[in-house]
Amino acid sequence: MKKSELFFTAILVPVDFLMVVLAAIVTYFLRFTGQVVEIRPIKFDLPLQQYIVLIALVAPVWLIIFALLGLYNPKKKRRFVDDLYSVFVGVSTGAMGIVLYIFLRAELFSSRFLVLVTWSLAIMFVVFGRSLVRFIQQRLYRYGYGAHRVALIGQTSATKHIKDNYRNPLFGYKVVGVLPEINGDTLEKLENLSQTQGIDEIIQTDPSIPKTKMLELIDFANERKIDMKYVPDLFGTEAINIEVKVIAGFPLVEFRRTPLDGWGKIIKRVIDVIGAVFGLVFLTPLFVLVAIAIKLDSPGPVFVRLTRVGRDGNFDMFKFRSMVKDAHKMKKDLLKYSERQGPLFKMKNDPRITQVGKLLRKTRIDELPQFINILKDDISLVGPRPHEPEEVAQYRKHQNKVLAIKPGMTGMGQVSGAADLSFDEEVKLDTYYIENWSLKMDLQILLRTAKIVVRAEAAY
Repeated sequence: MKKSELFFTAILVPVDFLMVVLAAIVTYFLRFTGQVVEIRPIKFDLPLQQYIVLIALVAPVWLIIFALLGLYNPKKKRRFVDDLYSVFVGVSTGAMGIVLYIFLRAELFSSRFLVLVTWSLAIMFVVFGRSLVRFIQQRLYRYGYGAHRVALIGQTSATKHIKDNYRNPLFGYKVVGVLPEINGDTLEKLENLSQTQGIDEIIQTDPSIPKTKMLELIDFANERKIDMKYVPDLFGTEAINIEVKVIAGFPLVEFRRTPLDGWGKIIKRVIDVIGAVFGLVFLTPLFVLVAIAIKLDSPGPVFVRLTRVGRDGNFDMFKFRSMVKDAHKMKKDLLKYSERQGPLFKMKNDPRITQVGKLLRKTRIDELPQFINILKDDISLVGPRPHEPEEVAQYRKHQNKVLAIKPGMTGMGQVSGAADLSFDEEVKLDTYYIENWSLKMDLQILLRTAKIVVRAEAAY
């Protein structure tokens, strides 16, 4: 999912809140206008400041109702009519709750005018606010900002319908290429399109292509983090992690790379930032002690910057130095002693590790500077382990799955006996995490990581 979609979805929450509060404030001032007072004299005492505090407490309830009605679902393309209906239901439900509360407790203001007018204005204001956000988003689509760039493969009636449906830029899609059939140079053409135009989605519209060709397309899409959809054989489809959508009257099957998308991605990022700030602030004294120990133990810097591969390419990962200076240059002479199968180097008694480094690695304190990488949005608190470019270059196709999301400071592999796992076993664990992600799973991994650190279990 594109960052612009996440942004415009997230912005709806404060916009809806502002519109609800604004509707309530306008209602309050309308109640005190001369014409209304003449018709219905004021019989309650509710200062404006107290009223605003009350509305600020009630408004989040409406937002929760909106969320339950799917108004903040980033994957759903909503029309004006859809918003109007859901907002009407949501605001009405919230208003009924307020009326019921007033009736049962008799503690709030006794003004039907405030309740009824706020109800009607809230519907209008919220719909207006959401329409304004949609208008801005659609105007940006015209200039290509945030639009999904789509490559169509196949020459069927579905191809024409989808292309015609996506022709309107207000829908947020742009067809950057149409390949009539799959042949020997299809992947090369897709690669050229990806390099020159950029591709966010591939839609394969011919359900009769061989499965081997389809698997090649899926591998191509996974390796480049491109969404893959296809028009299925209506007699059945063999897939596990899929989502079916209907576009232009045709069912499209999308292979879901991970549920870590939409609001899950937003919430995970917020938790990452909070966790990183908390970690850096409260662990500062430990950082100072570790820095002193490293400098006293061996010559060289306190921190090292290691090149790693993440979801969006290479980045510099920060760690406390646990090896002798220029240890990376010595690695090529030690590769023959690796004790682990696969592309990753693992040597139990690595001669490059310093005395302080052994303790840092055993307790995993050497990983703590990665809080900086979390703030830089290079990695997450939880995710697959980031690997070196030369290691990633040796991945087999299915192993590229671990690059589908941001790597993590800790992850499923690290808390599942990573030191004794083969690389394929680690990939299977990370793939399971990617395909079944949840906040509950992240919390479990973080708790298991804390347990490992306290027990000072062996790291890799």
